[in-house]
Parts: sequence; C-alpha cells; structure tokens
Amino acid sequence: MIKKKIALLVATSLLTMASIASAANKAETISITPVVGAYLFDGKQHLEANDMYGVRVGYNFTKAFGVEGLFDYSHNNKSTNHGVNAGISMFRYGGELLYHFIPDNAFVPYIAAGYNGVKFDGDSDGYTNKGYNKTKGAFDYGVGAKFFVSENVAIRGDVRHIIYKYDQTYSNFESTLGVYFAFGGAAPAAKPVVAEPAPVVEPVVAPVAAPVAVVPVDSDGDGVIDALDKCSNTPAGVAVDMDGCPLDGDKDGVADYLDKCPNTAAGAAVGTDGCPLDADNDGVADYLDKCPNTPAGVAVGTDGCPLDTDNDGVADYLDRCPATPAGVRINADGCPEAAVKAAAERFCSKPAVLAINFDTNKADIKAKYFDELKNIGDFLMYFPKAKGEISGHADSIGGAAFNLKLSQARADSVKKYLVDTFKVDDGRVTTKGYGESKPVASNKTKAGRAKNRRMEANFTCGE
Repeated sequence: MIKKKIALLVATSLLTMASIASAANKAETISITPVVGAYLFDGKQHLEANDMYGVRVGYNFTKAFGVEGLFDYSHNNKSTNHGVNAGISMFRYGGELLYHFIPDNAFVPYIAAGYNGVKFDGDSDGYTNKGYNKTKGAFDYGVGAKFFVSENVAIRGDVRHIIYKYDQTYSNFESTLGVYFAFGGAAPAAKPVVAEPAPVVEPVVAPVAAPVAVVPVDSDGDGVIDALDKCSNTPAGVAVDMDGCPLDGDKDGVADYLDKCPNTAAGAAVGTDGCPLDADNDGVADYLDKCPNTPAGVAVGTDGCPLDTDNDGVADYLDRCPATPAGVRINADGCPEAAVKAAAERFCSKPAVLAINFDTNKADIKAKYFDELKNIGDFLMYFPKAKGEISGHADSIGGAAFNLKLSQARADSVKKYLVDTFKVDDGRVTTKGYGESKPVASNKTKAGRAKNRRMEANFTCGE
C-alpha cells in the first residue's frame, strides 16, 4: 500500500513538472482573461481612485504578437467634493496590440498599446459639468506579464497609462490582476533530446621519468634571466623593466636610481645626475631660460632673465639708477638723461657751492638740506668714476684756528652723510677745511661774510 502511494506521488509530481515545462505563450491561441484592479483618475478630474472590473478577449497571431479586445467598468466613482453623495461610473472598451518577450518561457513579459473609448454615466465631477456622458477616444500603453501555472493557464498582471480629453486632457492609470485562459493554438516546439555521450576509456600510459629541470641563470639577481636581460650587470636592489634595465621614469637617459631630478620635462637636456642643464648657473634650467648667458651672481626672474625693478629696459645689475620713475627718458646706464645733464653742468670739473648752512659753532646737518645733498649723491651715482673734494670755508669772525677746525668738521659731516646715505665709496670723496683763507667776498660786510661761510664740491667727472 505504501509503495502504491509513493508511486502515485512521484507520477503526479512528474506530470506537474511536465505541464509547467511545456507552458509558453503559443501562436494561434484564443484567450479570455477576467481582471480586477484599481483605477486612478487625474487630480484635475476631482474623482477618487476606485476599484475596477473587466475582461480581455485575445488572439495570438504568433507566439510574440497578439491582439486583445477589452472592457473595463469602474462603479460609482466618488467626487473629491464630499458634499456630493452620488458618484459616476466609468466604462472603457477598445483594443490593444501586444508584443511578448521570451514567449517560450513560463514567465512572459510584454508591452501593449491600443485605442479605446471612454464614457461616464454622468456629466459632473461634483464641481463643474464636464460633459462626461459623451464617449471620447483614448490612447493607452503599458506593460504586463504572464506566469504560466500550467500549459493553458497563467496569472497575469498589467499596468496601463490612459490619455483622453473632455474639457481638457486627462492622464489616468490602471493596474489589474487576472487569470489568463488559453484555448487551442500550436504546440510549442519540443526541445531536442541530446543523447548522453558514451564514456571514454582512458588508455593506461606507463609512467615516464620526470625530466631534470634546468634552472635559468639570473646573474645580477634582478628577476630577469640572463637570456632575456639586456642590462646584465644591474646593481643589486635597483628596480628594472621587463628587459632587465633600470627604470627611467622621465625618459631622460639617466636611470631613476641615479636621477636626482626624476620628473624632468620631456626633451630637456640633462646632466649626468639627471637634472636639466643650467649653463649660466642662475637657477633656471636652460630649457626654461630665456636669457641663457646671464653673468654669474646676477639676480634673475622665473624666466632666467636679469631683474629690472623699475622696468626701464636696463637690468638692475647694470642700472646705476634702479628706481627711475616710469616713462622717464634714460641713458645707457639707466639714469634719467635730463638729470644726468643737469648734474654734469653743475658739478663736473668746477667748484659748486652747496646750499647748506650750519648753526653757529655747529657742524650738524639739518634735515632741510637733505635734498641739496641728494643732488650731489645722485651726481656721484650718475658718474661712478667721479672723485673730488668737499671744501669747508668760514668768514673772518672768530679766531683763524677755530675757523679752520670748524670748517674741517663741517666738510667731514657732509662726507659722512654722503657715504652713509648714498653708499658712496669713502675713497672717492676727500675733505678739507680752509677756514677763512679763501674768501670769495669782503669780510667787512654782512653779505660778504655770508658768502664766505660756504661748502663747496670740487669734482672731476671721470669718463
């Protein structure tokens, strides 16, 4: 008895499996599908979502292409205006074309599109009269899927987007679930039965003695055997490429382990240390240097050219006047031509009285005379080979010895200011106090004595 039950269970299982295995969407099939679902109206229609019921009747021309007629009914759709008690029902009827993907499987997804009519049994949505009682054409499209539980029965689910127009265009959505019943149709092609291959009997092979392994030689121990190594004497520990040669990341011809500048730009000439050449040693590599012959020690910019602080076209290291105002006409030394000419006319090879006065018995220079001293400082800058004497003179008031000492102190004070302020070489300027020995006017008058109390600059301009 137990054996009979087991046999019956096995037979039933095999029958069910065979039924599902042969399930598919078949050509030349007539089908009917009762459906239930939900219907969602456009918010502009002022109708609440509701249940819907319907039926589909179809025919498959092929196992992929089919056509269906449809009828849907949504009963008593309530207005969102809750003050309105009565609802209106909706009818939809029409046809669709279906295209099935992987139709030979138990699970068959598909797409659908069609044209149908929409009609309501009332005109108002609870707010305004929409004219719903008239039938309007509607376009729908969507997706669906069938899952065959037997050869001719499937569970079916669909979603549709429905578009139609009354007083304005509305967009509705419908989702349904149904049971698909198929009748007739061509049987699906049977899958070919592939015979099991006959077992292959492997011949018994007598064991062969293992060959003696030949160990490749790698003399320099870089991981590349000598037979393939193009650089067979690589130092220990140096990273190499597949040819056994030391890596050269920037391709400058200097191996990385020797390269002090491993990221040199392509095409730049380098030295034995792998760094770009800098012929004038100004700190800017030749391939970036726009002034490759800069004299040693000259400060340069990022382009390797000597700095020109005042942008007058004369590099700072040649510029005797490195702070010339913009736009001023200059000479070859970078100094203003007009100023140089004026300085030469005043100070070159002739005595020039300096407009400087001192307090009685004092040698201190007052700040109001700094501009006058700048004139002679600029002169000495314009003419770097000029040399000369600062002479101090006094009137006849007081003793001759006192006046001689005071005039020397005042001349020394002027020199010190020139040396400290304008960095004039000490050897270019001498001083001498003449006291009252070289008057240029009579000491008997006040005006004459004023002229005799003077400072003079006596310089030659050199070249």
